[in-house]
Amino acid sequence: MREIKLTLPMTEEQVRSLKVGDMVLLSGVMFTGRDAVHKHLFEGKSIPVDISGSAIYHCGPVVVKDENGEWSVRAAGPTTSTREEPYQATVIEKYGIRAVIGKGGMGSKTLTACKDFGCVYLHAVGGAAQVLAETVKKVRGVSMLEEFGSPEAIWELEVVDFPALVTIDAHGNSLHAEIAASSEQRLAEVLGPKK
Repeated sequence: MREIKLTLPMTEEQVRSLKVGDMVLLSGVMFTGRDAVHKHLFEGKSIPVDISGSAIYHCGPVVVKDENGEWSVRAAGPTTSTREEPYQATVIEKYGIRAVIGKGGMGSKTLTACKDFGCVYLHAVGGAAQVLAETVKKVRGVSMLEEFGSPEAIWELEVVDFPALVTIDAHGNSLHAEIAASSEQRLAEVLGPKK
């Protein structure tokens, strides 16, 4: 397994150099986006931030505001990505994102979009929300908080060495699909021939 440090925003060339199984440590600015944001973008509506070249993180962070009005992230675990499958390919194509971060993988439309437009899916560790929050060094801003509420808003997070594993690369490879296929094969072996 290769460990690769990357700075956001990323170029298509950097993304296409990644392979399934690579461990990446991301630094720079990433943006959170869950169901409301993906539907909004899918419908072609604008947002007040430029996400091109960056990463969209399927996350509803737990944030608090201090007495000086500054936000801080207390928990930043990934949410299940397959909920965004109806929207993700369009968001990758239209908004030029280079990485999608979440947990559980994504489907064939996202896999194709990653290959066609130079994007990767990065699997973040579920159950490690507080550990991942420690990589968030600053909340640079929040957009659409009033429209969508805190978990669904677009949080602009400055991170250092955010860890994730490439499980869908920009070459049409999917660790999720490989595991599903090998599991089906093993199940068929265990069950034996149908009678």
